[in-house]
Amino acid sequence: MLLVFDVGNTETTVGLCEGETVTARWRVTTDGSRTPDEAYLLVRALLEASGFAAAAVKGAAIGSVVPSVTAPLAEACTRLVGAPAVVVDARSRLPITLDVDEPLTVGADRIINTLAASRLHRRDCIVVDLGTATTFDCITGDGTFLGGVISPGVQMSAESLFRKTAKLTATELVPPQHVIGRRTEECIRAGVVLGAADAIDGLVRRIKAEWPGREVPLVIATGGLAASFKPLCRELDLLEPDLTLRGLAIAHGLLQ
Repeated sequence: MLLVFDVGNTETTVGLCEGETVTARWRVTTDGSRTPDEAYLLVRALLEASGFAAAAVKGAAIGSVVPSVTAPLAEACTRLVGAPAVVVDARSRLPITLDVDEPLTVGADRIINTLAASRLHRRDCIVVDLGTATTFDCITGDGTFLGGVISPGVQMSAESLFRKTAKLTATELVPPQHVIGRRTEECIRAGVVLGAADAIDGLVRRIKAEWPGREVPLVIATGGLAASFKPLCRELDLLEPDLTLRGLAIAHGLLQ
């Protein structure tokens, strides 16, 4: 078995894989203050609480956008599996070409998502990752990363609204029944949730209009909010919540 870690700015998703199949997953708060010992104990506890033997894990792969987490987590994984963890970033020798002006600045999550999309679907793809930020990443069927779009995440936008307005209070971000709200919380939900859905559709349409070549790209939704937004967006073709974890498993196989 293989442990994979998608370290985001807010949450870290931990996956347990058999080959490229995710058999278990956990979400924990991303904490840059954890020591290697604390990270080791946390991961071991997650495994044992779900009935998995730590001794059965033979490798680990990490994709991280939080540098303060990467080294302690890698050290913890080395202790747990008895072999160095594979850390995936823009320097990794993967079968994708970063055809952008500053390739070393491309985040690990964006590289891993587009690697997974290109290897699993073998066609042009746009990956929409709805996490702390909402990212739109473009890759061709032959593995050329074209770049993309980074926008504020849905929760980030909502929190900014609540912080900077005196009379608008935090509310659960679920789709409203109507666009025209009759209560303040309904107005907020319409603006934040439906506004984000339309922004996603609009950006995907703009990306498609600039797409090189004639193939219409497959649009894949992933990330923590993907399942909530798939029914609200017309341009999202496929929901793959484990895309990043599967990409890490693929990267581990290629880099070992």
